[in-house]
Amino acid sequence: MKIPFTQMTRAYKVLSLTAIATFLVSLDTSIVVVAQRTIEQDLGHPTLMTWVFSGYNIAYAAGLLTAGRFADVNGRKRSFMRGLILFSIGSVLCGLAPSTPFLVAARIIQAIGGAQLTPASIALVLPEFPAEKRTVAIGIWGAVGGLAAAAGPTFGGLLVDWLNWRALFFINVPFCVFTLIVGNRILHESKDPNASKSVDMIGTALGFPGVALVTLAITQSSEWGWGDDRTMIALALGLVLLALFVQRCRTVSNPLLDLSLFKLPFVVASNISGLFFSVGFLGMWLLNTQWIQAIWEYSPTRSGLATAPGPIMAAVLAAPMGRLAVKWGHARVLLLGSVLLSVGTFMLTITMTPTPNYLGDYLPWMIITGAGVGCSISTLSSSANAFLPPSRFAMGSALNTTARQIGSALGAALAASLAAPAMVNFAMSQKTGTELTEGMLSSFYNAWRFMAAVYLFAGIIMIVLFRKPTDEQMAAANEVEFVD
Repeated sequence: MKIPFTQMTRAYKVLSLTAIATFLVSLDTSIVVVAQRTIEQDLGHPTLMTWVFSGYNIAYAAGLLTAGRFADVNGRKRSFMRGLILFSIGSVLCGLAPSTPFLVAARIIQAIGGAQLTPASIALVLPEFPAEKRTVAIGIWGAVGGLAAAAGPTFGGLLVDWLNWRALFFINVPFCVFTLIVGNRILHESKDPNASKSVDMIGTALGFPGVALVTLAITQSSEWGWGDDRTMIALALGLVLLALFVQRCRTVSNPLLDLSLFKLPFVVASNISGLFFSVGFLGMWLLNTQWIQAIWEYSPTRSGLATAPGPIMAAVLAAPMGRLAVKWGHARVLLLGSVLLSVGTFMLTITMTPTPNYLGDYLPWMIITGAGVGCSISTLSSSANAFLPPSRFAMGSALNTTARQIGSALGAALAASLAAPAMVNFAMSQKTGTELTEGMLSSFYNAWRFMAAVYLFAGIIMIVLFRKPTDEQMAAANEVEFVD
């Protein structure tokens, strides 16, 4: 049954419903950061606390590629609903956690559920819109995820201060229940009609641990060190497994990852650009949060509210920038976003001092970088997925999200490593009572400069590599069918 593209009210209901789940999954990548000290005081095991954050990100990144193919083979609606149930169970277990090891395990359950529902969610949205309107729809979907990740500290700080850290996880449950009830009624099932009935389990056994080990090495590099044996072994083993995974995908008839995606210039450009954008995005966000909480001594709630203008600006601009991308071109809109992000981040190196001056030194650049995120995050998602054939909706989304998760892990590790000397100087000044100078924080400024350069590079990559889909590719993208 061919899809009539006249029922746009229903289409936006599907978009809104899947966006709720995407928001919750993205929110939980960052919301626990502001509560780390509170959780540590309650549960203990400080050496394991970093895994409450990194364990989620590693499991999420590792599960995406395999989850995308599972969704294409077994049904996108089924994968979405199962992932949401698993995410809900993980959230409840996190809220009830009696110890840090239990909390880490529950976070991994959350992440696996999130990885299962994310590629399925965008694959459910895309058939509801014609190809020429998917850029705006994906823009909204992608902006919701980006807004959630950026707004995590704001929500997290408010919940921790007003209630307690367990509220960070219990807050997911009513939204998950609502999405499950409504989704069961309104979502259509869809699959890849050409897929075999079984998923390549050998490919799964190579791809899942391969991505996990690479992400582990990157995530822990700031703590272990890039030259540490643990980092090098995890990275080397992960790369070997991924090389074998690619070889497996070349030789089987129904691979987990269709390598022909890399023959599409818009897929290659958006994934490479998305990886570097994510390096700058998470790196800048962590640097900003660390500065205003440590150097300026803002509370979790105050730091979240101080950063909120950025996500608000991103949310306001996401949909208009999606429409502009259709008229002006995805690469140009992304370049505009990367320039805004680069300028805003670089200006922090000029204005930020140890003496707090929010209105003059921080707020203007939050607005500018927020505008850059509004231009970029929706454009990256739509350029990667909007023009794919329907049989590759979930797989393409999984590939793009995996690239960006690895970029986020790299950004977090680089931010921690680059800013480490400044934080050591800050800790020494606190112990000795000496005055903190800008010279003592020079490595922090260098980290911001690095992230500004990465943002600009992401925009240049898009301009150089991105090519509009051909008429044949656009026609293929519009051939959408449901199976129920």
